[in-house]
Amino acid sequence: MPLTFANIGEQNTIKKVGGGNDVKNRLEDLGFAVGADVTVISKIMGNVIVNIKESRVAISEEMAKKILI
Repeated sequence: MPLTFANIGEQNTIKKVGGGNDVKNRLEDLGFAVGADVTVISKIMGNVIVNIKESRVAISEEMAKKILI
């Protein structure tokens, strides 16, 4: 399921990162790689703030839909 459907505060593991090469590379630079643990901190107007690799990262809803957990 896409990261946008994750419950706030629940830890999940990334199963797949979709999108084109540019999107995949950008997400990997932010730490979104297969096998990484990610926790949704909050959702504001479609944007998602997550905790990944001991950092907080904000991504758009469109990018979050490309990350499957």
